[in-house]
Amino acid sequence: MKIDYQWRDYEVIATGDGMKLERWDKYVLLRPDPQIIWPAKTNLRKYPGLDAIYERSSTGGGAWNMLHDIPSDFTVSWKDYTFSLKLMGFKHTGLFPEQAVNWERMTQLIEGAGRPISVLNLFAYTGGATVACTGAGATVCHVDAAKAMVDRAKENLSLSGLRDRPVRFIVDDCVAFCQRELRRGHKYDAILMDPPSYGRGPKGETWKIETSLYPLVELASQLLSDDPLFFLINSYTTGLQPSVMSNILASVLGDRAEVEAYEVGLPTDESGIVLPCGASAIATF
Repeated sequence: MKIDYQWRDYEVIATGDGMKLERWDKYVLLRPDPQIIWPAKTNLRKYPGLDAIYERSSTGGGAWNMLHDIPSDFTVSWKDYTFSLKLMGFKHTGLFPEQAVNWERMTQLIEGAGRPISVLNLFAYTGGATVACTGAGATVCHVDAAKAMVDRAKENLSLSGLRDRPVRFIVDDCVAFCQRELRRGHKYDAILMDPPSYGRGPKGETWKIETSLYPLVELASQLLSDDPLFFLINSYTTGLQPSVMSNILASVLGDRAEVEAYEVGLPTDESGIVLPCGASAIATF
């Protein structure tokens, strides 16, 4: 498992009973997490200073129960980068802090390449990886089907002092975009994707990771330049093991790439507890 220890504005304080207690800057949140199937050592709802709880509904979905006033938007920083957060539906804040391990790896590869690097970021969400790759000196094409998330990514780029860097923001279905890029003959030195388990594009396109991931990886691989740097896949789908993504990359890319697969996780303040947060696989050339 790969873990980033460079966060100062974020920590997992405690876990248990399907919930995780987190500090985001000075705000403390309690959110559900399907991986946490062990009991809590204390009553997390009684934690001093708890600001908000995401409560599941018996009919599906849920809502935030605000115990104290929290600004509609606030920020956290990782290294030299700053990200805007907002308590959104489906328990999200707009940032996945465990992805810092992948931001760090991509930064090292881009900075070590010794040449200009173009990056295609698919299912790019609010742009954590876009910020990291741009900060490392890459030219980035940021693609996501949700305009609101693309707008948040633009904000994160500005907050991180990278507003004038070469980033192309696209609101589109990722499959449709890759098909058009292939027809246009566009190429990228690095590709990353963070696909959801299930979703729909802006025109109703259906995405189901079990049946859609391999065809997309196969399609996107055709957009790699003649001198590629990396191809990274991340997934939060609990049934998708690291070795599954490793096998996909190895099958598509063959012997020209070296593939590494791993879990990503977060440290906690509890002795002996590390929180699993999905899996990644990266092919380097």
